Amino acid sequence: MKFTAFLKTRGATAAIFMGIFYAVAMLGIFLPGYTAIPGNVDKLPIAIINDDAGKNGAMIAENLQEKLPFKEIETDITNKQALKDLEHNDLALVVHIPRTFSENIQKGEASSSIDFTINEAGATVVSSTMNSVVSEINNQLSTQFSQQTAQGVLMNFNVPEKQAAELAEKIEKSYVGNVVTINEIPDGMNHNMLPMFLTMAGYVGAMIGAMQLVGAFKASRGKASKTRLFTYVQMAALLIAVVSSIIAVGVAYLIDKPSGDLFFGIVGQQILNYMVCFNFTAILIFLFGEGGMILNLPILLMQTIANGATITRDMMHAPYEWMSHISPMYYSVQAYFANLFGSISPSPYIWSMAAVGAVAMLINMAIVAFLHKPMPVQVSETEVEKKAAEITA
Repeated sequence: MKFTAFLKTRGATAAIFMGIFYAVAMLGIFLPGYTAIPGNVDKLPIAIINDDAGKNGAMIAENLQEKLPFKEIETDITNKQALKDLEHNDLALVVHIPRTFSENIQKGEASSSIDFTINEAGATVVSSTMNSVVSEINNQLSTQFSQQTAQGVLMNFNVPEKQAAELAEKIEKSYVGNVVTINEIPDGMNHNMLPMFLTMAGYVGAMIGAMQLVGAFKASRGKASKTRLFTYVQMAALLIAVVSSIIAVGVAYLIDKPSGDLFFGIVGQQILNYMVCFNFTAILIFLFGEGGMILNLPILLMQTIANGATITRDMMHAPYEWMSHISPMYYSVQAYFANLFGSISPSPYIWSMAAVGAVAMLINMAIVAFLHKPMPVQVSETEVEKKAAEITA
């Protein structure tokens, strides 16, 4: 057999096709998706709340609105509501200028600070970007108010050495930026990426499982009714979901060591994640057989950007944002962030993920009912002998 003949075999041609297809799909999806960083940073919503009774607060709030590179800046909102929106990741940053800010600045007190609040339990790009923005703002404000304080001090040249030292310290501490981080994530990229990795483990396993179990469904046609076989497929998927989820979460606990109180909740979510992803990916396999697996790959790649672990919906380009609304990965990742590190309930994301799974299962049921032709159930020789024995008896 010549090499050219070998290359024409089904396995070789399939391998060549997949090598080219996967390269084009991965680069064609990932590279455009990640152009949103930092290009779409300006789409992140922030809030600036000025409660200052003096003039400085209004001046700073106005300057920040003009200079900050964000198109959506909320000002007509209370600090309490803004912090609540921040916990739900509806805001990326909350800037709060307290009521006594101007008064404290005039006195040169170190308590003259502005609160910058960031939520770490969300997309990694958001928290890192906001930290950089806040650092730059604080540097500028510190220089500005130190100069203002210095102007007042320099009006008194002839001062004792001790008093001069106190005044120098007063200049240095005339403004102190107060950076507040809520829902802190432990150090280490493994912690930041845990929600995505747990979700990906379930999704990829479910996608491969869907190919194998739907293949078993088709191979078993004629041995039982298609309704019974579809039920067997779902039961087998559930069994795999339970076993694989316990193992996956166990590995996560060995490495990342989350709170023990969360164990059963995480296992339960991972089981749901598997079942939803199983039915989501099984749609194309029920429709197109093994060819559906090829179509599932770019959908998987697209969801690695659309799941919100790296960038938020606000930053995503339109196709990725649309995908996030029907993506089981998006709801799973957000639920894990809320459950593992957040201070809000993961329930809205859990219910949304369950809804995606329910719709996917209904679609699969419709495909099996209307597109898969019924086949007569073959009776095995054992069953024939059993029935003959019953009649004879």
